[in-house]
Amino acid sequence: MKFLDQAKIYVRSGDGGAGCVSFRREKFIEFGGPDGGDGGRGGDVVAVCVDGLNTLIDYRYQQHFKARTGTHGMGKNRAGAKGADAVLKVPVGTQIFEEDEETLIADLTEVGQTAVIARGGNGGFGNLHFTTSTNRAPRRANPGQPGIERNIVLRLKLIADAGLIGLPNAGKSTFLASVSAARPKIADYPFTTLYPGLGVVRVDDREFVLADIPGLIEGAHEGHGLGDRFLGHVERCRALLHLVDATGEHAGRDYKTVRRELAAYGAGLDEKTEIVALSKIDAVDPEHLKKQKERLKRSMASWGPEGEEKRPLLLLSAATSMGVTEALRELAAAREEAERAEAPLEPAPAWTP
Repeated sequence: MKFLDQAKIYVRSGDGGAGCVSFRREKFIEFGGPDGGDGGRGGDVVAVCVDGLNTLIDYRYQQHFKARTGTHGMGKNRAGAKGADAVLKVPVGTQIFEEDEETLIADLTEVGQTAVIARGGNGGFGNLHFTTSTNRAPRRANPGQPGIERNIVLRLKLIADAGLIGLPNAGKSTFLASVSAARPKIADYPFTTLYPGLGVVRVDDREFVLADIPGLIEGAHEGHGLGDRFLGHVERCRALLHLVDATGEHAGRDYKTVRRELAAYGAGLDEKTEIVALSKIDAVDPEHLKKQKERLKRSMASWGPEGEEKRPLLLLSAATSMGVTEALRELAAAREEAERAEAPLEPAPAWTP
């Protein structure tokens, strides 16, 4: 199954059914009067968050969704039935935007959540509705109201507790494969990861979901490389693990490149709790590792607001599992700290004399 995290679709709610002009025709009933029923309401367009989906691939092959028109009113005071709804099944973490891709309509983060995207038109009144003391036989009925049509954008943002960021070939996929049952593609060339992946990580007695996204390069916010569109998948993460390749030319420059892209993207990513680790330490000699460590520490110290508490720099090798457990413990602790900070404070108990 291909991974698709954004889709633009057209939706239209159903028109309301028309009211009916009808009169009673029973034998032996003089001046029977009107008995035209009201039209039924048009169907709605409803988005439903369901389990078992992890991509928007279904909306690549079908982009038009229309709800049914309400049934027209009938004689003998029979009202029309409501039109059938058009149901959009979306995975957990889907956001629904207006066509401008900025106005948020709904954010579905839990299974079972629903959002009405377009309401159906009301049904028209039948002639029975217009009966008055002076007009005992009205010959008018209302047509149903038209439905609403609009273009909307579906955008999937994976729900994970922590995320992996870094330049291409920094060892993110190798790290995810070593700590979870996920099996991302791993190779010795950049941009091996073409779409985000998730893995469930267990450390000590704690468990959380870790997201791996394609690597960033300088100018990603301008569309270079794979761009920064996949950064949306770590917006919901409470903590980020920033992997810096120890085999690179300058670890400090690599660190600043990714930080600049996070700041350019916005959405509060550059303010999230960050765990920095120098990866692939098994592939370099001790002297080169010492230089890279010093460069990275200087870059970390020069980045961020003054007085901000800096977490220690970690050293790890996913290939040999060196330092991996320590990194997971730091990540789990940072995630729990952020979770406690987001939790609302309990109100103080009321004082009673």
